[in-house]
Amino acid sequence: MATLTIDTKPFDGQKPGTSGLRKKVSMFQQANYLANFVQSIFDALDDLEGATLVIGGDGRFYNEQAVQIILKMAAANGVARAIVGESGLLSTPAASCVIRKYGALGGIILSASHNPAGENGDFGIKYNAKNGGPAPEALTDAIFKNTQGINRYLISDADDLDLARIGRNSLDGMTVDIINPVADYAELMQNLFDFGKIRSLFKSGFRMQFDAMHAITGPYAHAILEGMLGAPAGTVVNGMPLKDFGGGHPDPNPVYAKALFDVMFGENAPDFGAASDGDGDRNIILGRGCYVAPSDSLAIIAANAQLAPAYGDGLKGVARSMPTSGAVDRVAQAKGLPLYETPTGWKFFGNLLDAGRISLCGEESAGTGSDHVREKDGLWAVLLWLNILAESGKAVSDILADHWRTYGRNFYTRHDYEAVDTSAADDVMASLTAQLDSLVGRQVSSETVTIAEDFSYTDPVDGAVSSNQGICIVFESSARMVVRKSGTGTEGATLRLYLESFEPDESRHTLDTQVALEALVEVAETITQIRAKTGREAPSVVS
Repeated sequence: MATLTIDTKPFDGQKPGTSGLRKKVSMFQQANYLANFVQSIFDALDDLEGATLVIGGDGRFYNEQAVQIILKMAAANGVARAIVGESGLLSTPAASCVIRKYGALGGIILSASHNPAGENGDFGIKYNAKNGGPAPEALTDAIFKNTQGINRYLISDADDLDLARIGRNSLDGMTVDIINPVADYAELMQNLFDFGKIRSLFKSGFRMQFDAMHAITGPYAHAILEGMLGAPAGTVVNGMPLKDFGGGHPDPNPVYAKALFDVMFGENAPDFGAASDGDGDRNIILGRGCYVAPSDSLAIIAANAQLAPAYGDGLKGVARSMPTSGAVDRVAQAKGLPLYETPTGWKFFGNLLDAGRISLCGEESAGTGSDHVREKDGLWAVLLWLNILAESGKAVSDILADHWRTYGRNFYTRHDYEAVDTSAADDVMASLTAQLDSLVGRQVSSETVTIAEDFSYTDPVDGAVSSNQGICIVFESSARMVVRKSGTGTEGATLRLYLESFEPDESRHTLDTQVALEALVEVAETITQIRAKTGREAPSVVS
């Protein structure tokens, strides 16, 4: 087949971060738009010729069409072998697993994570490096620079491949292996956890509901939970990946996963509930009548990881993102583990994992992971919880109460103001930044500010400095608030307000989180003026 060189206009897009490029589907459907970005990736890779690439995505609308374009471009750019998930499907953690297992140069992952899908929804693309993790900043900078001056891309004129047929193919001289998207990941999970113990747990009558939210984890959950572990049929709900995720918003939180919460807090609730997001890298955990906040889940996993075979020798260290609650800090201190506080973004964890400094890491946004891959991993977290439940013989609520009794409780909440006018969001952040120095020593209601800073991080592995990572304000009572502007949406801006207060008194551990933090919410509004400046009466999502 011939290789086509097509002239095109310079790419007019946003600077891609480690989460890649996210836009509306209609933007990606514009002539040359996707191809421009893919060629910009390829042009930034010095060792692409003769390499192996992994390609797959979460199955949202435009996924298969994008895979076909990327395959033809890979062939034209000299890639020797492409590994593709059947029907173009691969969860983000599974893609990381496949990259690492087969020694690929990297992978192109098609997903807009937890954002809604469908013809009028969102689409995304990102590049993961050969360690299986998000591309480092130097590479994303190079990709962005390429997008600004691109005037051609290379693409084969070969016919489309049948992505639904597993097996080996040839596309214009490039080998294309279409693989079962679950098999390699399932094999890895079986090596990490005691599947025999978990099978026995289900045989004992233990009941679970896993909500795949019509996103990518459905096939993985069906194969592993109901297949390999023997959970009863029906354990996995909404397990068929749909191009529009069933019209839902596949973000596992109390708002968008309300149906699961209703089941777990209703009559005859199962013993255990869990959900994952659009591309399979996030998770939520529930017990009968109780919800385990992501920050608490990270801390509990850190305290009990040794119950799973892969972590039986203990952890090398743990890391959390700065906005994540300090619950895991108390576990690390008690166990004598190194602890790292990083900016938001999985690439920071990747450096620590590659250097062997940590075994476990997590973010408050329902992402948890370990050194088994270089992405957060929703189903992995669920399986680790099942292993802990099987070994301990305790209910989720008992594990949660025991943890708080031992370490104290960090009451913690996140208030998201979504699709906020960008200028209003910028005003909030600029105003906060301008008053940081004057905030220290200021008394607001019952709280006195002791620290007010824009978080900066120096990577202990490579010395790279990351500044302006979020406003962090600490009070004399040890309560804490964090404000960040997030770039994960495709409309307007998202402001995230994180609030935390430590409570050592066991008699107060059963308080409702929002009640416990009610006074701190008002202190935060006095300082930030988020509601006043954005015109919002309340957050879009409270988790």
